Amino acid sequence: MKGTSTVSKRDEFITVIRTLRAASPTITDRQRIGLLQQAVQNYGLSTEEASEILKDMDLAVGEEVNYFEVLGFSIEDIHSLNEAAIVNLVEIAHRKRYSDSLRAGGRIRPDGKTEEQWRTLLNQARDTLKDAEKRREYITTRLSPESISTSSIETASVPIHQSTDAISTLSNVDVPADMVLILAGEFQMGSNDTKVDGSEKLVYTVYVDTFYIDKYPVTNAQYKAFLSENPQWQKDNIHESYHDGNYLSTWNRNNYPKGKPDHPVVHVSWYAAMAYAEWIGKRLPTEAEWEKAARGGLDEKTYPWGDQLNTTMANYGKYIGASTPIGEYPPNDYGVYDMAGNVWEWCLDEYDKNLHEKLLTGNYDTAAKGISETLNNFPSIKTSRVLRGGSWASRPKTLKVAYCGAAPPTLTYNSYGFRCVRAVIP
Repeated sequence: MKGTSTVSKRDEFITVIRTLRAASPTITDRQRIGLLQQAVQNYGLSTEEASEILKDMDLAVGEEVNYFEVLGFSIEDIHSLNEAAIVNLVEIAHRKRYSDSLRAGGRIRPDGKTEEQWRTLLNQARDTLKDAEKRREYITTRLSPESISTSSIETASVPIHQSTDAISTLSNVDVPADMVLILAGEFQMGSNDTKVDGSEKLVYTVYVDTFYIDKYPVTNAQYKAFLSENPQWQKDNIHESYHDGNYLSTWNRNNYPKGKPDHPVVHVSWYAAMAYAEWIGKRLPTEAEWEKAARGGLDEKTYPWGDQLNTTMANYGKYIGASTPIGEYPPNDYGVYDMAGNVWEWCLDEYDKNLHEKLLTGNYDTAAKGISETLNNFPSIKTSRVLRGGSWASRPKTLKVAYCGAAPPTLTYNSYGFRCVRAVIP
């Protein structure tokens, strides 16, 4: 009987250690002493037996792991977010750091971990902090009492790509399923690359307020829904001043090309894109919003994913010869798809070839200049508008996140599409 009881208690202790090992591969020396005490007092094991179990379960003694620091959070900055926002932000932070680790290859990190070990830790941090119950338990059991407050136990997540000031505007934010939350903050916009044409030959710091952006470009199916409710924008009804004669030229009346409901809509003018965005309760992105979302948190990188380009990352250069369905290529670290290639995307801004000169002299408001005026008066606007991202037919250089194209607002080319954004109202 005594042997049976001992085995049962031993198994109970092993279960405790297995659960602990799943949460973290390392423990502090203080935690190890506490576990040995529990083994003796609660499970009737000797110190030697308990130590052997810890060794067999590969539960190593090391520095105390702070999952918030692993994902780039500061627990001191935690404010109240609803559960959907917390999950979204944890995923974004994890995706960015995991991608950085993959790009690092097999090197040894400064902390002594291999990149593979670091990715395991990142996964553990993500799985713990995105689950409300695990997150609360982790905060109360893993972090020292002096490092947390009562309010932080109830919340527990700060996004890696936002400023502290932005957090207070995000209480109870619900992130739409088809959009991504981009949090307020500064980023490095533009490029010093002499091979990049136009107004972006300059790197400058831009502050952008929090906003949502569509995960994907607007599709044919989505645009058809707009036409059904807005007959004045249908192919046979659109006013001649809002297009160049090729509006929806591949459509059969108000039916998109067969078999392409999930392809980005093309042959749409800037006016038509503006009208769709207004109907859906959104707007076109400013040039700064577009570039911040496209960079995915990677400042000074050439493309949304890094510095290298190939046909596994984007649809460009006529390799396929046409658009592809949305989401067929990997997203960037913010979880936004098709920011390079597939279709050019209209932006809200007027194209200004002298933008870099005005920035150098401080005479240009980079933060959404004239949004309200543009939205209220867009049918009367005649100046060229910004296009970003390149397309399935574009040369590689146009896919660079800093590359800026432009066209008259009436132009309806076979690779011009768009996506929308929406402001987050505090």
